[in-house]
Amino acid sequence: MTETSPRRGRPRGTSARTLELIALRLFTEKGFHETTVDEIAATAGVSRRTFFRYFEAKAQVLWSEFDREVDTIRATLAETPDGLPVMDAVRRAVIAANHYHAEDVPELRMRMHLISTVPELAASATIHYDAWERAVAEFVARRCGQPADSLHALAAGRATLAACRAAYERWSARADADLTVYLDAALRALAAGFADPALAGEPSLTDRRGPAPAPRG
Repeated sequence: MTETSPRRGRPRGTSARTLELIALRLFTEKGFHETTVDEIAATAGVSRRTFFRYFEAKAQVLWSEFDREVDTIRATLAETPDGLPVMDAVRRAVIAANHYHAEDVPELRMRMHLISTVPELAASATIHYDAWERAVAEFVARRCGQPADSLHALAAGRATLAACRAAYERWSARADADLTVYLDAALRALAAGFADPALAGEPSLTDRRGPAPAPRG
């Protein structure tokens, strides 16, 4: 199995990240249900109490990155200049929350394999995806002066998540650039209403550092 390592841009040696990597390795090698919290903590050289200081439950280890992404999206959208178009603001926030590189793909493939094959984890996906959608929908609702459960707000949240999941799937299959390259291309096409010019070919991979930040207004 490919050894996992901390991602660039994250402070090294953080206890939460160490626990994530150890848990992911043990889940993959032994099975999710067969791995205990005590075993994860012991392998990391910390106490059971320390584990629960970072994670509410064993399953939360696999979702902690996703939940932090939601928090970053919310925070970035909250600081969005009023003059920036809605979907440009959403694209900027999504890109700001994602820093995955091509070398991160093996780890993320293991993570997604566990989530898709362990029923308990697959069932919890709806809750986390719903929180992601709501972060976008609530922003769109505020900008449009509509309730958070209005048609356009809900449609924007769900369409954005669907486009991002498509970008993630394509990126994880190719592993040839930063995830932001794919997210940027998918969300630009969505904002353009999937007009013909926006659908022409795969995203350009000449810049492996990812797309330039969206203008701030």
